[in-house]
Amino acid sequence: MQPEPQEEHDWLHRLIGNWRFEGECVMGPDQPPMKSTGETTVRSLGGLWILCEGTGDAPDGTPVNSIITLGYDPQKKRFVGSFIASCMTHLWIYDGKLDESGKVLTLDTQGPSFSGDGSLVPYQDIVEIESDDHWILKSRTPGEDGAWVEFMTGHYRRTA
Repeated sequence: MQPEPQEEHDWLHRLIGNWRFEGECVMGPDQPPMKSTGETTVRSLGGLWILCEGTGDAPDGTPVNSIITLGYDPQKKRFVGSFIASCMTHLWIYDGKLDESGKVLTLDTQGPSFSGDGSLVPYQDIVEIESDDHWILKSRTPGEDGAWVEFMTGHYRRTA
């Protein structure tokens, strides 16, 4: 039995298209933000998933390829997905929900600590749709005081 796309799948489909991104990443408290650019193609997989395939340069200039998968699980009533990139070995697993405004999708995950000690810590990737031609991806993790600290922001603008 083929599942039917839900309203939440329609929300994800707003990201379908070709995008150019400009990003900034803060590598430390006393360091200036590092900039990166690239392109992302987002396509549907059966109307139930989107695949975001990105190419660009890391803040240090190294070429990076990445894939984000996002879908909605009606049984869990949660958005689910994953993130992988050519510059890391960690598989990021997403679990998230839309805010009440219907504009912001917060995806909870776990990943390697910036300390380099091998431990996993909480992260959030946040997708905010500004318009049909602009969306923002932000990443954050808790700081020493437990408050969320944003360390990466990417602006995606539609090219097609």
